[in-house]
Amino acid sequence: MSKTERLHKVGTSDQRMFGPRKVIVCGFPASEQPHFLEVLEKGEMLDIPVIFVTGDRAESLMGDIVELPAGAGLDQDSDLDRAVILSGISENELQTVLRTYRARGLPAPLWATLTETSVEWPLSELLRELASEREAFRRTSGK
Repeated sequence: MSKTERLHKVGTSDQRMFGPRKVIVCGFPASEQPHFLEVLEKGEMLDIPVIFVTGDRAESLMGDIVELPAGAGLDQDSDLDRAVILSGISENELQTVLRTYRARGLPAPLWATLTETSVEWPLSELLRELASEREAFRRTSGK
C-alpha cells in the first residue's frame, strides 16, 4: 500500500468498489478450494468469478491476474501466501464474504480489495505488503 493509501473501515454501501467483479484466491491447496467456493455459495455470491492463482503467476501484475478467466487455477495447488483479493464488489458483499468465511472456521488468509494502486503491482509485492501490514497490526494490537 502506498503512503497515500490508508486502511479504512469497511462500510455497508451497495456501490461497487474498484475493478472488475472477481475474487482472486491465493495459497489454497486444491483440496481446500471447494471450501472457499462454499463460502461464496452460502453468501449467495456464486455469480462472482473466482480465480485461483498459482505460484507461477507470482510476478504477474494484478491487472493481468484479474483478467484471467473464471476458474483459472482450479484444482491446482498453490504455494503462495494464503490470500483473498476482492475486486469490483460492494462493501456489503465484502462484509458477507468476511462473515461467512470466518463462520466456516477456515484458516485466516490475508484480505485485500483491489485498488487503483495495487492493480499496477506484481502479486508478490501485494502479498508482501499485506503480510507486513498484518504483522504491524499484530504488534500494535497485541494479537
